[in-house]
Amino acid sequence: MPARDIYHNTVKTALEKDGWTITHDPFPLQIGKKRLSADLGAERLISAEKGIQKIVVEVKSFVGQSDVKDLEQALGQYILYRQILNETKIERDLYLAVSRLTFNSIFTIQLGQMLLTNQIIKLIVFDDESEVIVQWIPN
Repeated sequence: MPARDIYHNTVKTALEKDGWTITHDPFPLQIGKKRLSADLGAERLISAEKGIQKIVVEVKSFVGQSDVKDLEQALGQYILYRQILNETKIERDLYLAVSRLTFNSIFTIQLGQMLLTNQIIKLIVFDDESEVIVQWIPN
């Protein structure tokens, strides 16, 4: 099993503070004979009429020497996981969880804005010190 991201427990705590129940840690994915895993699965009741919202979360720290390389790797993993969820008909929204610092350095510039504007990726932005979610993109 791959090592957990340095922010794994921070994001887990932030989700729980936001009213989510962690259902999987890690969240198993399988396509054919290949087994993979995203970091977390979670769910919460939206309302009695709307039912339960379910998500899969991949946590990324972006602590490598190049934030562009980190973005390339995270984006590739995100797209692969999204395709597996679609192919296997697992009805969960996929989110990439990044710290506020990472969001401010990557996703507020043209490169990151392109991914958000074109709805390529969904983000959970968290504060790593207070362990809270500060933004969901898209809301």
